[in-house]
Amino acid sequence: MTTTPRERTEQIEADTLSPRAVRASESKGRERDEPQDAIRTVFQRDRDRIVHTKSFRRLKHKTQVFMAPEGDHYRVRLTHTLDVSQIARTVARALRLNEDLTEAIALGHDLGHTPFGHLGEEALTPFLGRPFRHSEQSLRVVDFLENDGRGLNLTWEVRDGIVHHPWSMPSPSTLEAQIVRFADRIAYVNHDVDDAIRAGVLEPDELPREAVGVLGDTHSRRINTLVTDLVSWSDDAPEITLSPRVAGALDALRDFMFAEVYLREGARVDHEKAVKLIHDLFAYFLEHPHELPAEYHRAPGDLPTQVADFIAGMTDRYALSTYERLFLPQGWLL
Repeated sequence: MTTTPRERTEQIEADTLSPRAVRASESKGRERDEPQDAIRTVFQRDRDRIVHTKSFRRLKHKTQVFMAPEGDHYRVRLTHTLDVSQIARTVARALRLNEDLTEAIALGHDLGHTPFGHLGEEALTPFLGRPFRHSEQSLRVVDFLENDGRGLNLTWEVRDGIVHHPWSMPSPSTLEAQIVRFADRIAYVNHDVDDAIRAGVLEPDELPREAVGVLGDTHSRRINTLVTDLVSWSDDAPEITLSPRVAGALDALRDFMFAEVYLREGARVDHEKAVKLIHDLFAYFLEHPHELPAEYHRAPGDLPTQVADFIAGMTDRYALSTYERLFLPQGWLL
């Protein structure tokens, strides 16, 4: 009997992956049953579905840290996602865990991120009576908002990894998702250092000396130290972890970035402007719900939730242009 390419891949997983890995053939499945694909495993299909979404494409115009940066080399939410995916896949392969599952979670983890980075989360929260969490919004995107309201019908393991990737959430259920959680932090702390130096916000010699002494004095050396340590300390361990020394250095560098970059005094005015912009847009669409695109009315939830869906999906430039259209004089045609 001839086997399909998918079945051959599943057999390779059975023969080569660690006993700790999640095998595609053993997935807990989807909310709605579907016939198996002849070529791709369930996790490969999930990855492909995520890459082809509108939400994934919009990440290229969403802020990572620096709003509307002058220059072509600053990270945006899409390049951050690709960084996370690359780091996570490297670790998963080294540990003989499921690389396809890891990649799907990494590519989908920020689909629900707002315009203007975490400021957007802060701005939306007062309207909802609950914290707006981008990971929960990412799950809402793949469950309800994509594919004309039908969602992507992803596997349980990918959905679990997406919603639980932040450290503020309960630990995810798979080691593959735990890898993404670490890869996310490794990626953003290090590329944000790189961007802050490029922007002139930091000088290299201002970085905390002890952390740099442990992790390395360049972007590539720090990434290499962290990935190597993560693989070494997680090999055959019950969970994914860094050594205490390297984890402490990463935490020190992250704390430094919060103090000197993310929450720096010089950015406060722009931050306040971004929050006000989102507040004003939210208030407007609450009063004018008929102006929401029809796809957001079809999504489950009350009106504030549907408005949050619309605004969270905006790119930075679309939010700015919408604000300009609604609230600024447009001039007169003479």
